[in-house]
Amino acid sequence: MANKVGITETILRDAHQSLIATRMTTAEILPIVEKMDQIGYHSLEAWGGATFDACLRFLNEDPWERLRKIKERAKKTPIQMLFRGQNILGYRHYADDVVEYFVQKSIANGVDILRIFDALNDVRNLETAIKACKKEKGHVQGTVCYTISPVHNIDSFVKMAKDLENMGADSICIKDMAGLLKPYVAYDLVTALKKNVKIPIQLHTHYTSGVASMTYLKAIEAGVDVVDTALSPLAMGTSQPATEPLVATLQGTERDTGLDLAALSEIADYFKPLREKYLASGLLNPKVMGVDINTLLYQVPGGMLSNLVSQLKEQGKEDKFDEVLKEVPRVRADFGYPPLVTPSSQIVGTQAVLNVLMGERYKMVSKESKAIVRGEYGKTPVEISHEICKKIIGDEPRITCRPADRIKPELKKLREEIKTYIQQDEDVLTYALFEQVALKFFENRKAKTLKTDPNLKDTEAKTHPVL
Repeated sequence: MANKVGITETILRDAHQSLIATRMTTAEILPIVEKMDQIGYHSLEAWGGATFDACLRFLNEDPWERLRKIKERAKKTPIQMLFRGQNILGYRHYADDVVEYFVQKSIANGVDILRIFDALNDVRNLETAIKACKKEKGHVQGTVCYTISPVHNIDSFVKMAKDLENMGADSICIKDMAGLLKPYVAYDLVTALKKNVKIPIQLHTHYTSGVASMTYLKAIEAGVDVVDTALSPLAMGTSQPATEPLVATLQGTERDTGLDLAALSEIADYFKPLREKYLASGLLNPKVMGVDINTLLYQVPGGMLSNLVSQLKEQGKEDKFDEVLKEVPRVRADFGYPPLVTPSSQIVGTQAVLNVLMGERYKMVSKESKAIVRGEYGKTPVEISHEICKKIIGDEPRITCRPADRIKPELKKLREEIKTYIQQDEDVLTYALFEQVALKFFENRKAKTLKTDPNLKDTEAKTHPVL
């Protein structure tokens, strides 16, 4: 008898990140968490990704507080987060001591499963986070970013999954961030992984290209253990396939999820007015709810497409869109075929725009493009040619070691910089990731505290040991 399929519910993180730029507030999330906890999900994806940045930048909320409050209400279901390896949740590589402390505090505040990925699929950038998660007794989900190129194939993904298993991963996630994984390829990939690795396999995709539900069905036939779905009010489009139809499809089969459709429908009803609210405010753009076949034609994630459009709009050059779309795969090839996921998707996209607008390739080069060619993000899937290196960074030396080996410990210095603001151990991590945004948040928090208790004087921060 085949195992039932596990479902990771993404409505508390990736679904609203994909559709409404991660704007769901903690107050909107909390009332429904206890009911979600009763469903029997494999996990609730509720933290990480862009939630941290959005909480601070747009909602004036403490992301750590959100995590603690969700955990208080979800007593049975594991809480899952998305973690960008050495980038943590930020956009650069951080020192090992910051990565270790962040993992420790994430688990202490309520994360059970860390899905750890690297934008280049460079496993060296996952080492520190994996070791730290194992040390804290968390579940390590090692991630293979799925992409299409002349050098990516089933064998290369299986090899990476085996490497992750050997590094201590407890499960493997195939992360198809652009919705490029087609149904029959998914069947072959999952079959090969099930044959070669002993740990469970989970599949994550987006509905952008329109094939995702079919992809899930074929992956389930091949024996995938868990899939990521979103409740229907915030499903499909650039989000995940909807939870309820998949649960209904598998009812009475040997892969039945065992989830109660009536209970799911009741929870979906809670989110319907929120969906209407986001539509009315313009945050939920009906455009992102459609199928974008360009995703399959150009292998460009949906979010990256809208980014390119807005960059061209600013310059009044929207007529260059097709030209830029054709330039993206060329830049990607020049840069060693990185998977297109944050931050490599933004780097490749911006450089393609510059190449087209300048009328000459690499006449103007962004500092991030230089960094990727220099090796600051890690090893690209294919060695970048000498000619491209020369054009972009001249005779500058390239980094061949793990990039974080060149970063000195940062925690002590960071803690010193914000000692007058620290109200909880986690504040130093918030500051490490988003300095300016964090300072603004701390200022607001301090003003609020003084308003509620005017007798409160600034207390000197305690120094906290790095555990």
